Amino acid sequence: MDYGICSLSLVPVRAEPSDKSEIVTQLLYGECYQIQGSQGNWHQIQIAADDYQGWIDFKQHCPVTPDYFIEWKANPHPRAVDLVQTVSSAVTRIPIMIGSVLPFFDGINIRINDQKYVYSGRATNSALPFKINFFTKIANSYLKTPYLWGGKSIFGIDCSGFVQQVFGICGFAFPRDAWQQVSLGTEVHFANLTQPGDLAFFDNAEGRIIHVGIMLENQQIIHAHGEVRVDMLDHYGIFNHQRKRYTHRLRIIKRILPLAK
Repeated sequence: MDYGICSLSLVPVRAEPSDKSEIVTQLLYGECYQIQGSQGNWHQIQIAADDYQGWIDFKQHCPVTPDYFIEWKANPHPRAVDLVQTVSSAVTRIPIMIGSVLPFFDGINIRINDQKYVYSGRATNSALPFKINFFTKIANSYLKTPYLWGGKSIFGIDCSGFVQQVFGICGFAFPRDAWQQVSLGTEVHFANLTQPGDLAFFDNAEGRIIHVGIMLENQQIIHAHGEVRVDMLDHYGIFNHQRKRYTHRLRIIKRILPLAK
């Protein structure tokens, strides 16, 4: 089996092997994957971090050795915290974004196969204790990011991608889609009992989970709807203060994080 790593700012992962196919998710810099098969100019991949599957253009594939892939999976990796930064070597410079993975970062260099790249921006540190203030700061970093179906980046993100990235940057491995995320945590029975970091999930007329957002203080919710924005939540759902109407119907609230501190 062949393995790869995203060596570009981001790579679209599509539902089918075609440029016309919808983007179902994205690879951010430093994310590893394994190749499940190939068709024409396309590789079918499974992302190492969340097992999500889709197709990438073979021209955007960067191979890594099996040993590197195994080592990558066995170790936690810092994540980039700056909105936009670069990794560089003597011959190249690659722009990367908040949430990008920094493989084997030692405080100066990251490593892809045997090649080292310098990263001089801010990065997470798994040795530090979890702080809810850092969590909410990361969430607010995405404000005004435009909505993009399948997106995971500061330049385009969907609701569950936003949740996955915020939790991932803060050290919590998270599934990709809202219908998967709703299975985590414990239920919070009333909207007025929420705390920052709780997740609110919303359904459609058929009862299918179609939206998710992160609770802030005072029943505010930050979520990707047109853009990453802050609205109010009550027991009915999300009230959009600009449109003066409810936009999403509340299904359930889940507590994922330890008590805020």
